Amino acid sequence: MATRRAAALVAARAADSRDKRRRALDAVQNLEAAGEPVTFPAVARSARVSTWLVYAPGVREHVEAARRRQTVPGIDTSSTTPLATRTDLALAREEIMRLRADRDKMQQRLRLQLGAEIEGPQRAELIARVSELEAVNRRLVAERRLAIPMDGVLSSACENLRTSLLPPGRACAA
Repeated sequence: MATRRAAALVAARAADSRDKRRRALDAVQNLEAAGEPVTFPAVARSARVSTWLVYAPGVREHVEAARRRQTVPGIDTSSTTPLATRTDLALAREEIMRLRADRDKMQQRLRLQLGAEIEGPQRAELIARVSELEAVNRRLVAERRLAIPMDGVLSSACENLRTSLLPPGRACAA
C-alpha cells in the first residue's frame, strides 16, 4: 500500500515538473512574440515558476536563444549587467527561502503522516480490543449482580443465628 502511494507521489511530481517546464517554454515564446525582453526573471514570473527552473538545462538554452534573437543593434545582450545579476541573485535568494520553507513544511507533514501509519493501531485491532473490554465488563457486572443477593442472604442468615443461637448481647461477625 505504501509503495502505491509512493509511486503515485512520484508520478504526480513528474507531471508537475513537466507542466512547469512546458509553461516556462511557452513563456519564452510568448515574451518573444510580444516583443518583450526575454530575461530569466521575466520568464520565471510569466510562467509562475522558480528562477532556478529557468536556469536549468532544457529551459536555459531556450531562454538564451530567444535573448540572442532579440539583439538590438548597438546593444550587446550576451553579457549581463551588474544590476541584472544582482536582481537575479535577489530573486534566486527569495525563491530559495520560499522553497526551503515549503520543503520543511512538507517534511513535517510527511513525518507526522508516516508516524501515524507506523505507530497508530489498526482499526480492526481497536474494534477487537473494544469488544474484548465490553465482554469483560459484562462478566463483571453479572458477577456483581450475583454477589449482591448473597450479601443480603448472608446478613439475614447471620441475623437469624444471632437471635436463635447466640446469647443476648453477642453479635454475629459478618
